[in-house]
Amino acid sequence: MNIREFHSWNVSPKEAIEIQNQLSSRIVIAPLKRGVKKIAGVDASYSKRDQTIWAAVVVMDMQSLQTIEEGWCREEVRYPYIPGLLSFREIPAILNALKGLKNEPDLILCDGQGIAHPRRMGIATHLGLILDIPTIGCAKNLLIGYSKAPPDRKGSFTYIRYKKEIVGASLRTREGVKPVYISPGYGIELKDSISIIVRCITKYRLPEPIREAHRLSNSLRKKEEACYKSI
Repeated sequence: MNIREFHSWNVSPKEAIEIQNQLSSRIVIAPLKRGVKKIAGVDASYSKRDQTIWAAVVVMDMQSLQTIEEGWCREEVRYPYIPGLLSFREIPAILNALKGLKNEPDLILCDGQGIAHPRRMGIATHLGLILDIPTIGCAKNLLIGYSKAPPDRKGSFTYIRYKKEIVGASLRTREGVKPVYISPGYGIELKDSISIIVRCITKYRLPEPIREAHRLSNSLRKKEEACYKSI
């Protein structure tokens, strides 16, 4: 997997914001150039006792949504939690989890924002730029802009608007459940992003690749925390 080294991760918040502003000119939002056969979800879980992060990636077959491969990384968190700068906190560990994969995904879903971000540089956009792989942000909460609640019907959506621009969509993935907030990350447009997410929904609120990555990162954390309790 080709990782493009655009910048250092050891930067101040002010420098991180400037990096985001500079990288925003490289963002590509366009229809998918090729079909998606292998799709991945990435997520991270944090220790409740120290500065440890577990980053997980799950690669699935797009048609069957069966898992093809899993990867993960455990390392020290090196960046504080600052709204809008999540990529600087999580991407280094996510990249290490991705490095060991034998099956390179055609598209990656991220638990976070794409261009629905103050500087259009959510974690999905940042990761897509670094890997030159299409990415989609699928967040549990709205970070910027406004959106009307979509009808209570699976697959319905309303647009997220920010500064007179459509930057994403509030998508209902289950009846009677809060929507998720979709925004293109890199190398894909909103229409395709919504279509991909809908195809990845089974009976849960979150799309399967992200849900499985969330399960994996949490299980790794809980397993290690259980070991500490038994000592």
